[in-house]
Formats: sequence, structure tokens, C-alpha cells
Amino acid sequence: MELLDIMASRRSIRKYTDEEIPEEKLNKILQAALLAPTSRGKQPWEFYVIKDRVLLQKLSEAKHHGAALLADCNTAIAVFADSDLSDAWIEDCSAVLGYMYLMATEQGVGSCWVQMRMRKDADGNDAEQNVRDILGVELPWRMVGIMALGMPAEEKKAYSLEELKWAKVHR
Repeated sequence: MELLDIMASRRSIRKYTDEEIPEEKLNKILQAALLAPTSRGKQPWEFYVIKDRVLLQKLSEAKHHGAALLADCNTAIAVFADSDLSDAWIEDCSAVLGYMYLMATEQGVGSCWVQMRMRKDADGNDAEQNVRDILGVELPWRMVGIMALGMPAEEKKAYSLEELKWAKVHR
């Protein structure tokens, strides 16, 4: 598949089968993360690969809305960055998550970015802090989100290049 085709096919997949993600596919997704661009080459990130069902269930409750799928995914990758090392940690983590999205699509793995930064749980507590507490990660490590991964149990139609909103482009 060409890159533009992969981009058009990339959809947030929230339903997964019980099938394990083959290790070579997971490694490619992690390679893509490690190849993501980073401000001034600082690579302030670290990735926590979570497969433990108990941890995935706890993470699914870390925020009020949009994290429930973590309980049913096969693997989650929590993306953290040392906020003391780089003032562009948010941008760096966002690029990582985008690269993982594209590689997961290319590998036939379903994926969904679960936003945690600036989100709350059902009791109004900070979702990012909840994740740090669950995983035992201390400040200055911060996170943008978690990538949920699994073999897809749903199929979504690719975006159409003919339907792109060119009015948003100003030349």
C-alpha cells in the first residue's frame, strides 16, 4: 500500500477480536514510534507496553468517556515524555501516536488513540494522573495518550480522496 492509501484507510477501531497481535506486527508499530520526529532530536519519550488484563481494565476507568475500549484491546501503549527534557513533549508524543496509527493500519492492526491529557475521570480527577498512579510513573513524566491496539473486529470504510475538504487549504 502507498502511504496516501494507508492514511486514507486509517480509522479509529474500537472493537477487537481475542486474537493476539503477532509480535512482529507489534514490533513494527514500536519501530514506527521510535522513528517519529522529535523537537531538536531529544526523543523525550518512553513507551509502556501493557498486555495485563487487570491493568487494561484499570486504564479503561482512568477517564470518564472514551477509554472503555482499553478493557477489550489486546495491547495498549502508553506514551510518556520527560517534560523537563523537552518543552515540545506534547508535539513529540502526538507525532509518535500518529506514526503508530499509520503503522498499525499498514500492519492490519486496529488502533485508537485514547486522549488522557487534560481529561477527567467520572469523579473529576485528572486522567493523566490516574494513569501515572496505575503504572507507577512519577513527574516530570507526562502523557498525551494511550494507543489501544488489537486485531480488528470491525471494518470501517476508507476516507475518500475525492471528498477531501480542499476549502481548508489556502494558497
